[in-house]
Amino acid sequence: MFDMAIVFGTLILALVLFATGRVRYDIVALIALLIVTTAGIIDPVDAFLGFGHPAVVTVAAVLILSKGLQNSGIIEIFTRWVTKAGDSEVRQVFSLTGIVAILSAFMNNIGALALMLPVAIRTARKSGKSPSYLLMPIAFGSLLGGMTTLIGTPPNIIIATYRAQSGSAPFLIFDFAYVGVWVAVAGIIFISVIGWRMIPTRQSPVSKEELFAVSDYLTEVKVTEKSKFAGKIIMDIGTATDAEVMVVAIVRKGRKIAAPSVYETIFEGDILVIKANSDDLQTLLDATRLELSEKRDISEETIGSETVGVIEAIVKPDSPILDLTAHSANLRWIYGINLLAVAREGGRIKDRLNSVRFQTGDILLLQGKKDSLQQALPKIGCLPLAERGIRIGGPRLIFLAVLIFGSALAISAFGLLPVQVSFSAAVVLMILTSIISLREAYESVEWPIIILLGAMIPVGQALQISGGAALIAGVIVSAASIFPTQATLLLLLVITMFLSDLVNNAASAVIMAPIAIGIAYDLGASIDPFLMAVAIGASCAFLTPIGYQSNTLVMVPGGYLFTDYWRMGLLLEIIIVIVSIPLLLFFWPMY
Repeated sequence: MFDMAIVFGTLILALVLFATGRVRYDIVALIALLIVTTAGIIDPVDAFLGFGHPAVVTVAAVLILSKGLQNSGIIEIFTRWVTKAGDSEVRQVFSLTGIVAILSAFMNNIGALALMLPVAIRTARKSGKSPSYLLMPIAFGSLLGGMTTLIGTPPNIIIATYRAQSGSAPFLIFDFAYVGVWVAVAGIIFISVIGWRMIPTRQSPVSKEELFAVSDYLTEVKVTEKSKFAGKIIMDIGTATDAEVMVVAIVRKGRKIAAPSVYETIFEGDILVIKANSDDLQTLLDATRLELSEKRDISEETIGSETVGVIEAIVKPDSPILDLTAHSANLRWIYGINLLAVAREGGRIKDRLNSVRFQTGDILLLQGKKDSLQQALPKIGCLPLAERGIRIGGPRLIFLAVLIFGSALAISAFGLLPVQVSFSAAVVLMILTSIISLREAYESVEWPIIILLGAMIPVGQALQISGGAALIAGVIVSAASIFPTQATLLLLLVITMFLSDLVNNAASAVIMAPIAIGIAYDLGASIDPFLMAVAIGASCAFLTPIGYQSNTLVMVPGGYLFTDYWRMGLLLEIIIVIVSIPLLLFFWPMY
């Protein structure tokens, strides 16, 4: 009983921390693991075996393969379909949501959403509308598509390994499709015809053009003989005063130098395009004796060039720059990019940018060399909004990527090799054929989710070892005992759905899978329908923006409030319950 109390206390603490988001989810998982290990429930020798678990290996492989597919250019073929949707909202929602769902079935959900996010925003802006009617549907579509295959989402991989640990063969790649495809189709039809109309029309945060409307912040100053800056470097301007200023371009004898290096030499007669507010600008002028140039309109072209661009990007929930400032994150020194503006909660932040601490969902306007921007975005945990980072590899690369990925799928589908082995082999082949570089392979792995899974799997085992899973299973069976046996399946599905709305879906699966097995044992039934119910429920985080990263990512660019999600999500979850329960009982009989 003491062990059980410790496990329940640990899970309650973890759930509270997951739901509040005050501590990042991978750290929460490590805290839970350390508690059950130091309490002696999990042997210290076995504490970190979760990191070698097949589910963890498979998730890492899927993340790398997703990047390989993106590099090949095959995704571009799918995105072209959207351009044929026209101006009809129903066709636009159906096309975008459907494509995201298809992509999510075979690659990481977040990766699929990241590819289509810029497409959705461009589509909405082209139609002269707020992106709010498109972004929530594609976020939900990424969750619906993920539930259709073993590799579509981490909960499915976790559920498959729990089945294997129970003495049965693990679920194969397309075992989840029997129910998942029909649920996804029903969900996409509902979202496309009715659901998007239930989303409140929100004013999207500032667009790229509005973010760039910084006439008060970009000013041209001239380097004269009086200023005594001729022959010095740009870095000297920054150290000449405490004012927060940034040189974003130099105009020299009619030639433009965009995003110049801090070591660029300044010459007499140069016109410097300075980013600073009015107070900092005056401080700079007083200290350096630079002179204001003639006032003229400063556009994006002024600070861009063939090699230098300006890009809009959103900060991901697991970004390494969270709670850092542009200065402490060393954006300029490490990555060579300038932070021009930050939008948060529908408007541009007008504070001094070097004092603004980045938060999840912040929209950043960044300037830098185009190659540097594309390389820096994954490293700083940001996704491009107005531009796409898709590399077109050509027919040969597409053929190779599809051949390697398709072969791994087929080998797993026919049970010739475990999915973690076939997909790891596919990763090696993609690296050897230069579809993805070794550096990209390591960078494409979302290490926080790997830490979460590796730490939570032993915690789930502690729930079983302590008898906690059996106790909860007995309570659920008793609560549904006055109804037909099938009501237990319904109750399990609804509880898992509710849990996944509050915590990470992988954590939901780890917690609920042992309980599902316990319920099946209590009823003397097959574990399959109960495990499948958990898999579906864990993918149904439709009521809040915190249940899954897809929902979190679209919150700011869509201008959504926390309470907007349940308006469409609640009815969607009801539809999923109605559709999935009969299908579960048909394809995965209880007895």
